[in-house]
Amino acid sequence: MAQAPLLQLTDIALTFGGDPVFADLSLNIQPGDRVALVGRNGSGKSTLLKVMAGLVEADSGARAVPSGVTVGYMEQDPDLSGFETLGDFAAAELAPSEMYRVERAGEGLKFDPARLVAAASGGERRRAALARLMAEDPALMLLDEPTNHLDIEAIGWLEDELRATRAAFVLISHDRRFLTELTRATLWIDRGQVRRLEKGFSGFEDWRDKIWADEDIARHKLDRKIKAEARWAVEGISARRTRNMGRVRALRDLRAERASQIRRQGAAAMALADGPKSGKKVIDATGISHAFDDKPILRNFSLTVQRGDRVAFVGPNGVGKTTLIRILTGEIVPDAGQVKLGTNLVPAVFDQSRAQLDPDMSLWESLTGDKEMRVSGKADQVLVRGQPKHVVGYLKEFLFDERQARAPVRSLSGGEKARLLLAKIMARESNLLVLDEPTNDLDVETLDLLQDILGDYDGTVLLISHDRDFLDRVASTTIAMEGGGKATVYAGGWSDYRAQRGKRDAAAPSQASAAKKPAEPAKPRAKAQPSGLSFTEKHRLEALPEIIATLEREIGKLEALLADPELFTREPVKFTKATEALSTRQSSLMAAEDEWLTLAEKAENA
Repeated sequence: MAQAPLLQLTDIALTFGGDPVFADLSLNIQPGDRVALVGRNGSGKSTLLKVMAGLVEADSGARAVPSGVTVGYMEQDPDLSGFETLGDFAAAELAPSEMYRVERAGEGLKFDPARLVAAASGGERRRAALARLMAEDPALMLLDEPTNHLDIEAIGWLEDELRATRAAFVLISHDRRFLTELTRATLWIDRGQVRRLEKGFSGFEDWRDKIWADEDIARHKLDRKIKAEARWAVEGISARRTRNMGRVRALRDLRAERASQIRRQGAAAMALADGPKSGKKVIDATGISHAFDDKPILRNFSLTVQRGDRVAFVGPNGVGKTTLIRILTGEIVPDAGQVKLGTNLVPAVFDQSRAQLDPDMSLWESLTGDKEMRVSGKADQVLVRGQPKHVVGYLKEFLFDERQARAPVRSLSGGEKARLLLAKIMARESNLLVLDEPTNDLDVETLDLLQDILGDYDGTVLLISHDRDFLDRVASTTIAMEGGGKATVYAGGWSDYRAQRGKRDAAAPSQASAAKKPAEPAKPRAKAQPSGLSFTEKHRLEALPEIIATLEREIGKLEALLADPELFTREPVKFTKATEALSTRQSSLMAAEDEWLTLAEKAENA
């Protein structure tokens, strides 16, 4: 016997003073459902979640929840007014004997229940809201971007908790890996329509692309039919006016159908302008140590960053990732050691706090008020990669409409603020890009585009992110900060780091056992032979095989994509980008292989 749904929406219609957000929306959430809710920024994902939670009332339609079924909702900006501490808020619906649930969630999510609400950051407030939801353990959980402001360890804890729960959940997240690991069904909001796929997020993109391809074919056929009917109308209507008015009306209907079709929102027209070429060695840090409030952040850390490297920094929140980047870029002087910056550096910085955006300024003022973007004597133009552009036209390239140009920055969603900051950064030339948690709030399509842009960028990238999939796609080197001043360099992205660390950890017990064995008589030590390689060259020689393997994998994927004979006709822009990316990666592969051969010969001949 089929179970009754936990939540049922029937014929929901909702309009916010303009085009409908939803029309004729019906859906069910069943016991045990694990659903990814996806769609472009601004498509209505958070609004739909609030309708499900009963916090937004639809213009028409019905929401039904069976008696006894509890629905919990975690919003992006929780209201903690009226509570003194984060723990008070998190335990508000619990009996005193159940407070341990909040403490357990607090440990996993890394927040202090005793923290005063007045002193708590936005991230701490969100973690308290997530802890409250997990502690209440409702039959249906509605989670809006729960991974934002969580470090990778906390994301892993949440992933394990959701994997083990018996509750159903609907989940909005930009984190591909998180969605892929947890979901079994997908709800996709696209131009006011909600479709359901009975597969998790791993099957979403192929399904989406197939729907879009079918749409394009149908639209092309409709355009051809309209063209043929219009030709008939011009050439033959005068001779058959009395007998064929029905055909004329049919042509009018075809044109109305074509006009009513809602165009897909294109991708943001993001691009990075390469500045003047920097020196080959971008950063050379030797023996640096640093502490903050007597808490060690780094101890005797050394790193060389070459032009074109993509270096990711990972570790728990508060471990010092941003501080390390500020040391490496010369913004902070370390307590010990030395940092030498390369020549001709032109940096651009994306900061996680969005401090470059004044919430009281309009989008227009944010761009025209930037000294580097200002066009002398032109209040309506900005300088974009050396060329003047109308401010509204440039905003449209980043998917803002004309009405938003005069709106205050504070009115933007998290994803829109991220896009605006990217617009400011990408207007100027650079050869060193610092990205501090750029993936928060960006939708999947924008993340894809950002990844492609970084792949084609000739400069150097320093990246902090908790998005494991994005790290795998972008990083060529990963710096793992593990606390206590320890920072270790690994070749590759997140998965490569975890694999290498796993091997190291597995080797540790055998090394410990060997240390307990009775010592053998000491043997005369052979005189150390000079390797002929500097510290930097040794590290580079060790890192190059993984870099080469990554490039070979990327080339294989691009070649497979370009093997589709219809790609150019179907998606000419994608074909062009893939062709350019293939050429770039092939050149990078040749250069990496040449560099490896040179260093290997030098080491062998020493």
